[in-house]
Amino acid sequence: MTNTFPEISISTERLVLRPLDEDDVPALAEMMNDELVAAWTAVPQPFTEEGGRTWIFEDAPKERESGAGLTLAVAEFLTQRLVGVIQLSKTNWHVRSTELSYIVAPWARGEGYASEAALATAQWLFRDQRLERIELRTAADNTASQQVAQKIGCISEGVLRNACIARTRTEDGTLAEARTDFIVWSLLPEDLEGVTEQLAEAGGFTAFSDWN
Repeated sequence: MTNTFPEISISTERLVLRPLDEDDVPALAEMMNDELVAAWTAVPQPFTEEGGRTWIFEDAPKERESGAGLTLAVAEFLTQRLVGVIQLSKTNWHVRSTELSYIVAPWARGEGYASEAALATAQWLFRDQRLERIELRTAADNTASQQVAQKIGCISEGVLRNACIARTRTEDGTLAEARTDFIVWSLLPEDLEGVTEQLAEAGGFTAFSDWN
């Protein structure tokens, strides 16, 4: 039988990670049309609200039910405003590994939301789902994403040369593709030891996770 991720809600000090829903569609479309999202991800451009609904109600459920992955909205705990998305993909239940990626809305960057959401997801994956490895891939020039990986305790394993396609905006407003490298990061259960305390001492967040 295929293993699958459950429908889950994870709470942290400032955030709630939950399935995307209809109310998220306008904010999701706005976030996905951001220039940095276009540059560093394979998200279709332009990203429409109809495309958002297809992702929420068709693509994401199919991926979860197949066991391949999971998509979670990242929302502010108090306001429920959408601040980002966490996505798990390429899950191998025999090896007990998955690939984690994150997107944060432009207005919410610099607040530590990506680190907080990624760390809470990793804690849940290791403790509740009994995974043994989480992999992250960041474009060589995407320093913000690399900083998130480092903050949550990831170890850089090497470079996949010429394996990433980044996009840049041309003078006529279209997107042009350019090849670059992927930096591969891994996170194992033992890598999380002390990470929460280090972030707290650095003036970051208190990563308390509660899931149901």
